[in-house]
Amino acid sequence: MPQERNSPTADRELYITKLVNAPVSLVWEVWINPEHIAKWWGPNGFRNTIEKMDMRPGGEWEFVMHGPDGTDYRNKNVFTEIVKEERIVYEHVSAPKHTVTVTFSAQGAQTLITWHMVFPTREDLEQTVRIFKADEGLRQNTERMAAYLASIQAA
Repeated sequence: MPQERNSPTADRELYITKLVNAPVSLVWEVWINPEHIAKWWGPNGFRNTIEKMDMRPGGEWEFVMHGPDGTDYRNKNVFTEIVKEERIVYEHVSAPKHTVTVTFSAQGAQTLITWHMVFPTREDLEQTVRIFKADEGLRQNTERMAAYLASIQAA
């Protein structure tokens, strides 16, 4: 569930930070390039088909997450703000609806990523966590991204 934070949306948000061993330029690249994001996005065991990724305000990001049990999960997002190597904000317009803000902060050769998901209501958050395990999925997503970054830097 949400971390303890002094935020007006704390009762309806998921929030996580992750320090990754990669420069902000590389972290940004694995976020905005469909070929990269398809390889790490989602919880453990998921694969992705990126159908559209138009990285500009008003641009759409459509993809299918293929679950390990064979279930396909269609996702549609609309970007509302893109600040190169600093911030990505998008609306997840397919159910469950929520707003996501991801920030990237250079910490020397590392990058601090802050991932903030805000749901319309506390009930929406609770249902998304209960049905989709969104809290654990978010944690796994950040771990998969960190592992992917390590693998491409080692190559």
